[in-house]
Amino acid sequence: MKSSLGPLLYCWDKAKVFEFYRAIAQSDIALVYLGEAVCSRRRELKTSDYLTLARELRDAGKEVVLTSLALIEAAGELTELKKLVSNGEFIIEANDMAAVHHAREAAVPFVCGPHINLYNAASIRKLADWGMQRFVMPVELSRDWLAEVLSQLGSSRPEVEVLGHGHIPLAHSARCFTARHHGLAKDGCQIICKNHSKGLLVQTQESQPLLRLNGIQTQSAACVNLASEWHNMAAMGVDWFRISPSGMSLPNLEISTPLSGNECNGYWFGEAGFNQAV
Repeated sequence: MKSSLGPLLYCWDKAKVFEFYRAIAQSDIALVYLGEAVCSRRRELKTSDYLTLARELRDAGKEVVLTSLALIEAAGELTELKKLVSNGEFIIEANDMAAVHHAREAAVPFVCGPHINLYNAASIRKLADWGMQRFVMPVELSRDWLAEVLSQLGSSRPEVEVLGHGHIPLAHSARCFTARHHGLAKDGCQIICKNHSKGLLVQTQESQPLLRLNGIQTQSAACVNLASEWHNMAAMGVDWFRISPSGMSLPNLEISTPLSGNECNGYWFGEAGFNQAV
């Protein structure tokens, strides 16, 4: 099993993004996902910028996948999706069935991101027939589910990737909760999410961390950390341990380190997601 770096889910300025990925080029990460998965209004980087970074990372020996939006809402977003699929150099991560459709139509291999609801072996086989090379396990499912599905799939299966570290992407909405928090309409959001480089923490009335608002995306407040399951995942047949970036430096994943107070692992063990099951 190897480490992968999921797409950057937050809105950073262009210079910071370039600095981050040029540091990643010198890291041990073998697989990097690049692109905007959350909101098309985030225009700090254009497709051409991501392609520039993708080529630099490829030249540094990394496998690169271009990420698509998880929620397609407008004709312009569909047009950009088609351009992404037809880039001619890199495969894509499909986070919406529209991306699956266009990749299949163009005979472009693809990865299914965590937002595609692959809940059974039959669905996985079907998408593999359409060109899916790898799938990221839906974040709310468990190790027991994965073990059963891998058993059903047998040896002729696509690669498997699991979100092992990062804030869990839970949902997407047509509304922008970050803009609303600041009293702004979505159409006039001023890209306010740039002010929240790790999202906007939401707490309960008892001041307990609950969720993290990231534009139109809702994430977990706690950071999932499955580093202690590294060897178990590898033994099960998981191919990639995904890290979702939340800062300029990568986390230090010590397998023997107990979870901190702001970390969780419940979904993996079939419990409530915010639980610390072990």
